[in-house]
Amino acid sequence: MVYPTVEISSVRKTFGPTVALGGCNLKAYAGEVHAIVGGNGSGKSTLAKVISGVLIPDSGQVSILGKSATSPYEARALGISNVFQEVLVADECSVLDNLYLGADGPFGSAMSQEEKLRKGKTLMRELLDYDLDLYTLVGELPLSVKQWVTIGRALLADPKILILDESSAALDFDSTERLFHKMRQLKKAGVSILIVTHRIAELVRIADRATILRDGVDVGSLEKAEITEQRILELIAGVERGKTQHSQSVVQRLSPNPVLRVLEGRVWPQAAPINFTLYPGEVVGVTGLDGHGQSDFVRCLAGTQSLASGRISIIRDRTATDIIDLRSARENNISYVSGDRKKEGIFPNLSIFENLLMPIYREYRMAGALNLIDKTKLAPIFEWESGKLAVKMGDRDNLITSLSGGNQQKVLIARSFAEKPVVLVLNDPARGIDIGAKLDLYRNLRDFASRGNAVVFLSSEIEEFLNLCTRVEVFRNGAISAQFEPPYDGHVLLNAMFGRKATSRLPGENNDHGTEGEDGAAGRPAPVRLRFEEGRPIPRPVTTSARKSPPPETATSAFILQCPDIAPGQIIPERFAEENRRSPRFVWSGVPAGTRSFALAITDPDLPEEFKFPRAFAHWLAYDIPATVRELPEGASGSALLPKGVVELNSDFVTFRIPGFGRGYGGPWPPDRQHRYVFTIYALKTEHLALPPDADLTQFAAAVMPAAIDMASFVAVYGPAKKPLPT
Repeated sequence: MVYPTVEISSVRKTFGPTVALGGCNLKAYAGEVHAIVGGNGSGKSTLAKVISGVLIPDSGQVSILGKSATSPYEARALGISNVFQEVLVADECSVLDNLYLGADGPFGSAMSQEEKLRKGKTLMRELLDYDLDLYTLVGELPLSVKQWVTIGRALLADPKILILDESSAALDFDSTERLFHKMRQLKKAGVSILIVTHRIAELVRIADRATILRDGVDVGSLEKAEITEQRILELIAGVERGKTQHSQSVVQRLSPNPVLRVLEGRVWPQAAPINFTLYPGEVVGVTGLDGHGQSDFVRCLAGTQSLASGRISIIRDRTATDIIDLRSARENNISYVSGDRKKEGIFPNLSIFENLLMPIYREYRMAGALNLIDKTKLAPIFEWESGKLAVKMGDRDNLITSLSGGNQQKVLIARSFAEKPVVLVLNDPARGIDIGAKLDLYRNLRDFASRGNAVVFLSSEIEEFLNLCTRVEVFRNGAISAQFEPPYDGHVLLNAMFGRKATSRLPGENNDHGTEGEDGAAGRPAPVRLRFEEGRPIPRPVTTSARKSPPPETATSAFILQCPDIAPGQIIPERFAEENRRSPRFVWSGVPAGTRSFALAITDPDLPEEFKFPRAFAHWLAYDIPATVRELPEGASGSALLPKGVVELNSDFVTFRIPGFGRGYGGPWPPDRQHRYVFTIYALKTEHLALPPDADLTQFAAAVMPAAIDMASFVAVYGPAKKPLPT
């Protein structure tokens, strides 16, 4: 039965002279996802707090299941759970303690510690898709996992009404898919879900209805069929700005002389090296699934983190100066904006004015040794920089915490522009800002780059790249695995993030329409960790280190495969290709507990259509590699260098009856163009696999996947071939 759960009528809420809600209306129903959308400062978070009893309205009516809540305690009793915009966790406490914050009464808990642990572990496994040590201190976790902890806390309260205020802002595509799956489960159970988000592409897919706010007033209520990106953009930012977004072209490189260079840089000790060059006029997009090294990379560029090895240089007048820390980065005009404004951005006890201009105080000193600040000269800079991004605020001397989260983020971006950098490094800067503010940011980045500067722009929202970036670098396993130039295809970019074939279906896409289906008769959407697709092994998700020091075998945070002679995304050397049937050297680390053997596969997913082959082409299949082995030397295939007991299968050169090949390694030989080659190692829970001597890739996969504990992979390229295939 569909019935209203939340009814808001003419609600008004002010903070001094600031009108946060000026007569807002909203009605949400059981078993629906209702989106609350609007620009920064439009009143979305205020409305969410009014519904959950955190704020009491000045006037108007609030009905929650026929009652009203005047405190968070009363709201919880009514069945309301709120995941707030800020990631509210106690860093000094364990994950388990954070999951049950506020759940216990003054005289103890109704639930035993064992039951808490069991429920918490089961839920976090479902949300994260891997097991997390619940005794880990939350302060040791990345922002995205902290966000999952706050979501888990809300779900453990078994809510009737769930409010998600920017809860996907810290999550990547992979994680957001799992959140959406959970939301659909709750919706079927009759839970009313209110979602506040700036990610319009997401709410178009998940929302059943939407209420649009502008300046504290509802300006539109949209049904499912009306929820489109263009319609929402018009209601939030105006018709003209909506048109402008799609008419902009990507920025162009202005000079062949680089402004920044990374040589043989490694963000992790055992990751593949990164060689990266940034040119004047460029806006370079950086993306990847959460935990694959892209955030470490941009932090290294900004000097807030050090490379494990390699060199970062800023280049001026053909002279290279190394960037080794934050001081050297700032001295060489590199400015950095973090998406984690609470931890790495704002000074909450200082004013808006001070937060925006503090980095340039030194340039505007007066009175000699007294070190006084000349606010008269700083005021025009403040007005100019805050005006460019349309920061919505009251008095400039108010604390920065008086601003909405999105406007706080605008202040941090304006601060970076005020420093007049040559290179601007942005680490998910648009997290939590509305579409109108994003358009302002894109316009300013274009202007900035057009003056001969350069931008490195990390984002988990690939839509941000489409009409902006000169090129996009995709990270996997701590290194750049793929590079794209415009025009961009969002589907292809996402598949690259997952390490998949460009035309593969993404998680949640059905066979016919490529869109996300509902759970139910069709079952759960395809899980993120697909085991096998079109004959090609799929990479594993990244795990998170536990609090305790791991044994030497698991010192790295993930199971990693490396080839010293083949960097991810790079060209395979000729000595390993075509008629040279010499297998490359492989090294792996971070082996999961319980591993009893390994299997190795090298496949080509890019066969020409005329081959009419229903799966990827297998170049090397080997199994029963002993659990004690951590390396296969160069030239091991078919030789005495191969560890005892290892079994090699025929390559698909035998399938196609191409002479000169047999059992063991058959190197890349793309007949038509450049092909991708997928290198994958599997950690297996069985010591031996039962496979016939003539088994192909499909049979190999059918035996390997049920026994796989974990897998690691990377992609390299080769082609077109120097010689035609022998006949």
